[in-house]
Amino acid sequence: MTEIYEARQLTTGYSWTECPRWHDGRLYFSDMYNHRVVTVTEDGEADVYLDLSDRKSLVDEEVVCVGTGFLPDGRLLVNSMWEQVVLVYDGSTTEVYADLRGLAASPINDMVVDAHGRAYISQLGYNLFVGESPAKAPLLVVEPDGTPRVAEEGGLFDGANGMGITADGRTLITAEIDGLRLTAVEIEDDGSFGARRTFFDGGLMIDGLCVDEKGAVWGASPISGVQRIPEGGPAVASVGLPTEQAGMSVSCTLGGADRRTLFITCGKEVFDRQKSRKEGQGSIWAARVHVPGGTTRP
Repeated sequence: MTEIYEARQLTTGYSWTECPRWHDGRLYFSDMYNHRVVTVTEDGEADVYLDLSDRKSLVDEEVVCVGTGFLPDGRLLVNSMWEQVVLVYDGSTTEVYADLRGLAASPINDMVVDAHGRAYISQLGYNLFVGESPAKAPLLVVEPDGTPRVAEEGGLFDGANGMGITADGRTLITAEIDGLRLTAVEIEDDGSFGARRTFFDGGLMIDGLCVDEKGAVWGASPISGVQRIPEGGPAVASVGLPTEQAGMSVSCTLGGADRRTLFITCGKEVFDRQKSRKEGQGSIWAARVHVPGGTTRP
C-alpha cells in the first residue's frame, strides 16, 4: 500500500521554480525567469539571496539560473543555463567559476555538489525550448579546483536531469527524462564514474529528485506528481498536492532541522518566459516524511 503525505504551500508568486537546496537553516531555490536565487524558511519567510537581473549575459540569451549547490566553504554555485557557465557567489560578488562552453552539448541544467566540492552537472543534450530532437549526452564535472571536464567514463544519458548522491557519497543517481528511468553510477575515490546500473525503469518521467538516507529516491514528475521509489521500485509513497493550485511538480529536496521535510518546487509555465514571470504561479510546498535525508546530497 502506498503511503500518502500531505503538503502545504510555503510561498508562491514566482516564475518557474527549480533546484531546491537546504543549506544553513534555509531552503534555496532558483526562480528561473526572474534571474534569481531565493531563500525561504520553514515558516514561509522568503527573501532574494542572489539577483542576476543586471548580469550581462555572455550569449544572446537572458540569464536563466537553474542548478545550484554549495561549496564546502559556503559559497553558492549556480548554473547559468544559456551561458553554459557555472557562477560562484560569495555573498557579495558573482563571478564565473567554470566555463563549460565548448564542453556542453546543450544548455546546462541541474547540479549536485559532493562533500569534496566537486560539482556534477546535467545536460539534456539538445535544446528542448526550440524543439530540437532528443539526443544523448554525458554528464559534466567541475573538479574542486574549478577545472571542468566531460565525464566521458560515465557514458551517455537519455536526457539527464535531476541528480542526487547517496548518504555514503559513493553513488550518483540521475533521472533520464527521455529514457523514463532512473540511473545510478558509482563514484570512485577520485570523483570519476565507475559501474553503472538501472535504478528504476518504471516508465516515469521524472524531472528533479533527491535521495533519502535509506537510498530511496523522491522523484518529482510533471505528469505523475512526487513519489518515493526504492531501488527496483515500485513507488512506496507519494505526496498529495492540489494540482489545480500547485500545477506541475518540478523538483524536490529533503531539508529542515532534521532533514525530514520534503520541499517541492511547483510551476505552471516553463516554455513562455514572459507569461511565467507575469503570472507568478511558481510555488514551494512542504510535506513531513518519515525517512530523513541524512548526509545525502543535495
